[in-house]
Amino acid sequence: MTNRILLSSPHMGGTEQKYIQEAFDTNWIAPLGANVNGFEQELAAYVKIKAASATTSGTGAIHLALDLLGVRAGDSVFCSTLTFIASANPILYLGAEPVFIDSEPDTWNMSPQALTTAFEVAHRENTLPKAVIIVNLYGQSAKMDELMAICERYNVPVVEDAAESLGSTYKGKASGTFGKFGIYSFNGNKIITTSGGGMLVSDDEVLIDRSRFLATQARDAAKHYQHSVVGYNYRMSNIVAGIGRGQLKVLDERVGQKRAIFKLYAEAFKDIEGLEMMPELEGTFSNRWLSTMLLNPTKIHVTPYELIDALEAENIESRPVWKPLHKQPLFEGCKFYAHGENDIVSERLFATGICLPSDTKMTIEEQQRVITIIKNALK
Repeated sequence: MTNRILLSSPHMGGTEQKYIQEAFDTNWIAPLGANVNGFEQELAAYVKIKAASATTSGTGAIHLALDLLGVRAGDSVFCSTLTFIASANPILYLGAEPVFIDSEPDTWNMSPQALTTAFEVAHRENTLPKAVIIVNLYGQSAKMDELMAICERYNVPVVEDAAESLGSTYKGKASGTFGKFGIYSFNGNKIITTSGGGMLVSDDEVLIDRSRFLATQARDAAKHYQHSVVGYNYRMSNIVAGIGRGQLKVLDERVGQKRAIFKLYAEAFKDIEGLEMMPELEGTFSNRWLSTMLLNPTKIHVTPYELIDALEAENIESRPVWKPLHKQPLFEGCKFYAHGENDIVSERLFATGICLPSDTKMTIEEQQRVITIIKNALK
């Protein structure tokens, strides 16, 4: 069998080992050191924001953001429904209730229409959320102007989950820099990786400094170990931060490669009726982390799962679109607001979507093989 073609795997740039070796040479292998400081400063400079705090995961960064915004038991948090569960799990960590907001078709991200309805109901019931988590799916920015205006109308802060969209922009501004907090993920499948890790960013330098305190078990300023508030073990190690520094140097190159992969798919499938690639909203620039497409069931009589099986039979990895969180057993009974009456966009995307191999180490010949298999399966 031919070598496996992966969905999205780590791709080293060549300088990561230098930073790792420096950590060993100086014996800074704990969650402190020059690599942690450097990675925070370099990432903040890249996205043009004032401060960043390196964490062990994007999930941890969301948890810290919600904690800093005062989310507690009994509160509610609005959250995009079409996303990985890590976007919403931190809401549960703090004992709060998630309220899920549907997608809209132009970006597949949070629907301003559904968010407006959710806020109107919450305002009438005097149950405004403590925060809104807006996710940028597969690298595509949400409609941030409209969404931010709605949240600002009710004076509710935004956490922008840019786990998948580092390197993307919305109207020239970096994805992840619109809310009170933004978060990035460096999981092994992301556009750049530290093997596992995340970053919390904000223009509020005081809160970012506070996040570092909370991320290191909230140890008070005393010679002995003293703790006055609940803390977490979320600080990134100096070793993996070295990987991140090397990876950041090739981020623009990886974005170019991801976009080239998407372009080749789009060109190859443009004449197939009923097949639609993920859109890119005018005025935005997507990193195209995963190349994703929809199969119109009225015109294509192959389901996403059948296509996934056909690719797997040829040792090729692909995935369904995220299952909406409001349909997950864990969140059964949680409130959900649809894009429109009898129009649940996220469920339609889940039912008809597929994520194609988007690995930056994939050769053009390998991608052409993927394309040929898909075309044959659709026949």
